[in-house]
Amino acid sequence: MTSEKTELKTTAPIESNGWKQWRDNVQILAIALILALGIRAFVAEPRFIPSVSMVPTLEVGDRIVVEKLSYHWRSPTTGDIIVFDPPAALQQYGYSKNQAFIKRVIATEGQLVRIHNGQLYLNDEPLQEEYIAEPPDYEWGPQQVPNDTVFVMGDNRNNSNDSHVWGFLPKSNIIGRAVARFWPVNRIGFLDN
Repeated sequence: MTSEKTELKTTAPIESNGWKQWRDNVQILAIALILALGIRAFVAEPRFIPSVSMVPTLEVGDRIVVEKLSYHWRSPTTGDIIVFDPPAALQQYGYSKNQAFIKRVIATEGQLVRIHNGQLYLNDEPLQEEYIAEPPDYEWGPQQVPNDTVFVMGDNRNNSNDSHVWGFLPKSNIIGRAVARFWPVNRIGFLDN
């Protein structure tokens, strides 16, 4: 009889420890999930490149990291590659409000933009753009970038639905700045802005 009592006493704490360990594991997973969602919502998130508008800098299928913090302390600058929600003009063309776009910031508020004879001019000075696929085959501007907006273009100038088509991008639509490519493996690295 004594041995039965001993058996019962030793089994009860094991069941209790098993339940406690299961509960602890669930708590750890919940905390990890909350942290992951918080980081994705406020710090950085992965994105997939679905179109050729940023070739040759970014190709279809590339995966990038978009950081979301820097624009809380500074404004976008010329050369930044940004991800943004489509402005109202694009939504009128049927794009969903949360269908993200990626383009390069060409000009910021107050700057004068003009595209003439295949050359982009910023404040009447030609902009040197080693990163484009080819010079633009259209004319645009001159126009001054309004307050609280930026002028964005794809690096594949002649195959990009960008500011030269739908206008200036409100800064409030910017999700974040593309900082690195993590896929494919042979092209891993930081994106030079």
